[in-house]
Amino acid sequence: MKITVKTGRITEEAADTLLLSHWEDETRFAGHTAEVDAVLRGRLGELLKTQEFSGRHGQISVLHVAPGERLRAKRIVLVGLGKRADSSLEKIRRAMGTAAKAIRELGAKSIVTPVHGMARSGQSRPNGPKEAGRIQVEAAAQAMVEGALLGLYQFNAYRTERNGAVKVITSMTVVVDRDSMKAQAEHGARWGQTIAEATSYVRDLCNHPANVMTPSYIANESKMMAKKLQMRCTVLDRADMERLGMGAMLGVARGSHEPPKFIVLEYRGGPSAQRPVALVGKTVTFDSGGISIKPADNMEQMKADMTGGADVLAAIRAAARMRLPLNIVAIIPATENMPGGSATKPGDVLTSLSGKTIEVINTDAEGRLILADGLTYAIRYHPEVLVDIATLTGACVVALGNVAIGVLGNNQPLIEELKEAGEQAGERAWQLPLWEDYYELIKSDVADVKNTGGRPGGTITAAAFLSKFVGNATWAHLDIASTDWSDKEKAYIPKGPTGVGARLLIQFLRNRALGKGRGLSRPGRVGVIGKGRELSRPGRAGVTGKGRVLSRPGRAGVNDKTRISGLRQTAGANGGKASRKVSKSQAAQKRARPGERRLLLSRRRAGG
Repeated sequence: MKITVKTGRITEEAADTLLLSHWEDETRFAGHTAEVDAVLRGRLGELLKTQEFSGRHGQISVLHVAPGERLRAKRIVLVGLGKRADSSLEKIRRAMGTAAKAIRELGAKSIVTPVHGMARSGQSRPNGPKEAGRIQVEAAAQAMVEGALLGLYQFNAYRTERNGAVKVITSMTVVVDRDSMKAQAEHGARWGQTIAEATSYVRDLCNHPANVMTPSYIANESKMMAKKLQMRCTVLDRADMERLGMGAMLGVARGSHEPPKFIVLEYRGGPSAQRPVALVGKTVTFDSGGISIKPADNMEQMKADMTGGADVLAAIRAAARMRLPLNIVAIIPATENMPGGSATKPGDVLTSLSGKTIEVINTDAEGRLILADGLTYAIRYHPEVLVDIATLTGACVVALGNVAIGVLGNNQPLIEELKEAGEQAGERAWQLPLWEDYYELIKSDVADVKNTGGRPGGTITAAAFLSKFVGNATWAHLDIASTDWSDKEKAYIPKGPTGVGARLLIQFLRNRALGKGRGLSRPGRVGVIGKGRELSRPGRAGVTGKGRVLSRPGRAGVNDKTRISGLRQTAGANGGKASRKVSKSQAAQKRARPGERRLLLSRRRAGG
């Protein structure tokens, strides 16, 4: 849909539909609605007098413009915003989502609308900026565009019988009164469109069936994105993972005929010395549960078990499109979890990339296994902060219902950052404890750790497991299993995959780009790693040869089969190259280590 912001008078704009709003329990119209009512000689006001329309949140009324009336719109749609005292950005999103769908059902192709929901000067907003004036215009315009686009989302890729009859709104024009408001509204609308498109992108990826949305599909999608947006992309295949020793990731992939892919995207928008934000997303393109197979009921929803990886992909894409001044690394371990003759069995022991051994108690607790290797790989970049996001545990649904995202971690300021971003984005997160007592539940009798602590505190013990693989990184975990799928349509949430997490991550990145990290080093500062060592400077240029890239194992550019053998990551204070070849004698010494002998045993178990 084309989004336009212009200065003008709402009564003079031509469109199929003019969208107006009203606050609940206010007996008179105000602002643009009052202006239009005057042109119509009180016809809108009659709706209030007869109590046909009260302004209840999400309420819709339609009034057709009669011949001779001095309006260029064909019809007027009134949407209720609820009580003014309860106004928030989320209320605007939901009202716009509801209104946009109602307008589409009327067969309209175009919408003209003023900016809705701005609080009076100096009035606070419970779910948004508290400043008056221009900031409110920007925030309201963003929420409007977000809500409308998300509400209008449709997935019709596989519908062959009705695609010709699908109703589509092609344009929305936001009209402001003064030139001083236009730039703010334009900026908000642009962000709203970017965030809505990112969320719709996640929904699309998760709506595609698993026989289409394979790990290879996601890898190809990542490479095309990197080329278009001048990012760096590396895709490791099974052989590369075996060389690195990703026993946890490979253990999950063993039962599937679809080859696993370990995808790394690097966006550099900040200074070369700035430590990156690392995002890791669980990407199980279909989760049958493996040998610990799931019940048949609702198993088709497991095509969306890749939502975390899709969120990470969408977030780094949005950051590149909006040119955020940050360095970002996105880690996307993609695989299926299937039963089979070579599948990992309960009781097996896997050796992860970190060298830690994992006893597999339940093969349906697979997401934390691929995240273990993903997190271990991510800390090689010495990130300023490390965030993973995953549809990880059914226990999160039990704990929080289908309303909130679970958040846990080892750094309270980072957790507060994510919670604040969630409040702003309309994807609220609730913190769960990560006390030492819970670690007792994941102790193994035969390995360093076991992959599940049972049903009690399942979301917490899953996070406790992940914490074993983050080293000294500042880390937080987002469990979106409670909110990634909706059984019914809501204001701007469709039935099926919701795309949850993308808006939170994008807002989180946007806040950090603005220097709003709470108690953490701000973007642009040189980070300190370990014992006073600074981050090594980036290596060679990336996809286009123009953008600087983050240091990492492997070669520059977009590759599907990066040569990993004989490479190691360095981050010395001398600012040398990020990766260098290891001598034959060093490689021989490495092969002789006891830990490496355990790794070889794990590889044989993984069928590699």
